Amino acid sequence: MAVERVTRVIGTSPVSFQDALEEGFNRAKRTLRGITHIDIIAQKVRVENNEIKEYVVEMDITFVLEDTVG
Repeated sequence: MAVERVTRVIGTSPVSFQDALEEGFNRAKRTLRGITHIDIIAQKVRVENNEIKEYVVEMDITFVLEDTVG
């Protein structure tokens, strides 16, 4: 039986939602092991002077908690 944990990550990019998702995921996988899935919570854009300046993806990343020895 596995126990999972969820952590919220926010990725940003000046390019696209896809790039913002990949930025957040790439950063998370550097420190989280056993990632099983990602739920997209929100997609937003930051606007400045009537132009899109940044794409923002808020995501919940689920990963399996490892057993500790001891």
